[in-house]
Amino acid sequence: MTRIALMAPVLLVACAGPPKLPAETGPSPFIIEQDLLGTTVARGEFTAINGTNRAFTAYLTGERDGDRFTLNEKFEYDDGEKDEKTWVLTILPDGEYTGIREDVVGEARGWRDGLAFRLEYDIRLPNEKGEPGMKLRFRDVMVKTVDGVVLNRATVGYWGFGVGKVELKISKPD
Repeated sequence: MTRIALMAPVLLVACAGPPKLPAETGPSPFIIEQDLLGTTVARGEFTAINGTNRAFTAYLTGERDGDRFTLNEKFEYDDGEKDEKTWVLTILPDGEYTGIREDVVGEARGWRDGLAFRLEYDIRLPNEKGEPGMKLRFRDVMVKTVDGVVLNRATVGYWGFGVGKVELKISKPD
């Protein structure tokens, strides 16, 4: 029983909880359908506990049509791979959001959390044969800094354990 008591804090730390607000959070709230409207560019990195580390640039185009916000994401990974995804978020009357994207299982759930916007969703990664593989849980928090840069930090979980993270800085192009 002593061994279990000693392991409990380690297991709790390993769980994939939602990210905390970044220390760089500015005084203005991040509102996705306003702050990502038009063209923006993101520089980011995915890191995993297995040693995977993939840096990328994402070119984003956001459009609003009534209660829908569409965000097209064109990814260029530093290793040469390219990918494209499109989020379609619906703004609900209660202020929450639902969202879909090509690789999202079911619907994403979004909501404002004080100065931040949070988005939680599951994606299914393809395996080596291109068939549906493991399902990962993403928990994003997005905030604006004092200088207007958007920070997006996400924890990535598998069966409740933290297996990776994504960090992005999003800004208007020069």
